[in-house]
Amino acid sequence: MPIVAGADKFTNLLADWDRYLSPEVERRLPVDGRTFMKLVGLAEIAVGLMVLRRPRLGGALMSGWLAMITANLISARKYLDIAARDALLAVGAAALAMMPDRPGAKERAQMPPRRMRMDPIGTIPRSVH
Repeated sequence: MPIVAGADKFTNLLADWDRYLSPEVERRLPVDGRTFMKLVGLAEIAVGLMVLRRPRLGGALMSGWLAMITANLISARKYLDIAARDALLAVGAAALAMMPDRPGAKERAQMPPRRMRMDPIGTIPRSVH
């Protein structure tokens, strides 16, 4: 999804991305907002590719990226629903970053074998078991 969103920063087919840039942030930029959003698009594509190539590192970068987007939206005091969504996506990306690179990379704790009871709620007399 970050690759699609990043590419759309150049076309604005899915959304008018410039309106999501906080005026406070835009005033502090050395370039105009439209140019900045194109740079953001390039960065999002790069981070999206990093998630595909190296999920742990890419997840950490994406988590930070989404946290910055959340801060931008909160500073604009608009689009708080989108800010909440991006904050939750940042948590998900952080969870991705904490996963092992490959299954079995860390030793898993062995669970003891489970014995099934015929009567889980205890209604059958013991003599029948």
